[in-house]
Amino acid sequence: MTENFTKEKTNRAVLVGLSAHSLTREENATEESMEELKDLLETAGGESVGMVLQQKDSPDPRTFIGQGKVDEVRQLVRTMGADMVIFDNALSPSQQRVLGEELKVGVLDRSALILDIFAQRARTREGRLQVELAQYKYLLPRLIGMWSHLERQEGAIGTRGPGETQLETDRRHIRRKISKLEEELRDVRRVRATQRQRREKNEVPVVAIVGYTNAGKSTLLNKLTGAEIPANNRLFDTLDTTTRTLEISDTCTVLLSDTVGFIRKLPHHLVEAFKATLEELSFADLLLHIIDASNPEWREQAQVVDQLILELGAEQTPRIEVFNKCDKWTGEIRPHGEDIVSISAKTGEGLDKLLEAIGKRLDSGAKRVTIHLPYDKGGILDQLYQEAKVEQVEYAETIDVVAVCTPKTIGQLGPLVEGWQPNKEPWED
Repeated sequence: MTENFTKEKTNRAVLVGLSAHSLTREENATEESMEELKDLLETAGGESVGMVLQQKDSPDPRTFIGQGKVDEVRQLVRTMGADMVIFDNALSPSQQRVLGEELKVGVLDRSALILDIFAQRARTREGRLQVELAQYKYLLPRLIGMWSHLERQEGAIGTRGPGETQLETDRRHIRRKISKLEEELRDVRRVRATQRQRREKNEVPVVAIVGYTNAGKSTLLNKLTGAEIPANNRLFDTLDTTTRTLEISDTCTVLLSDTVGFIRKLPHHLVEAFKATLEELSFADLLLHIIDASNPEWREQAQVVDQLILELGAEQTPRIEVFNKCDKWTGEIRPHGEDIVSISAKTGEGLDKLLEAIGKRLDSGAKRVTIHLPYDKGGILDQLYQEAKVEQVEYAETIDVVAVCTPKTIGQLGPLVEGWQPNKEPWED
């Protein structure tokens, strides 16, 4: 048997960023955001072979970075044998086209790179639908000449997803495709809404894990629930929401949901397209905001997450700030205070305090009780299966049920509950 030694070609890219006085802090490139762009490129399977950060009063309307800088980048591309240039800033369709013609290689911006990673990572039908929708919305204004200088190679960064032949078809076809995808996503949301109603009926609280990409969300979910989600040290490792059951105490069970990591300059189309996944946040009973305590930029990252939570309409949802990787914390005093917990998902340190904080927020006051149902009231058992956590049923003189019930259910059952005492007003004693 002959062994196949062929290896997929790695894209070699020069990274370019512009910092201009006329741009907002969010729009500007910084040394930190360029490093993050490099990490994104590696996540996509590419390699950075050069980095250019340009300072300028305002972007050049035609080439974004100015003709002199374009010549410098072209020379760097030739010297380093790069086959693409990736900008940290958002480019207009015309700037992208001009730069492609000038540099003679494929030109992408940060949004296109993130879209490509999402195209590689999405596993479920819903995830793929969302990515495809976001890609079409991004590509629609860029149809003319966008791909003329991109190497026609299978699996090149920025070419995954919709095929080139479809991109060359007329805009009407793309718009029809967008409408169809939006319709399919609406169906997905309807199914999700039905599942959510079923959960609400069961009164199971939902806890959503949110945070900047690579903050350790999947590691935490794995540690708490024994789920086996791949938890690698790379950006956007989790794209599809994973939900697992977590027992906080013997009377409090919650559903824990892991969500896609947030990142600065997240493409607008992706925020829109991923609302079907992230809308879980606005229906959650509690958010766990995971913050990477070992990252010197944790404040900026936490701000990005806060802003996206606001955009998704989940700012009213109660939240606990969870400072993860606290074993690598370099400050003197660890973050502390109400609704703040320091943990290490890797070593397990502080997880007991986290469970305690979740329980404090969500414990409904449920109790384990024994209920004695007369046989003529056997129908109540069905109701208990829906509204309580039934642990044991024995048929003796009565139907004896051991169940974890909320105070409301106990109140409705009254004398059927063993040891039940009616609530007395103070003046009745």
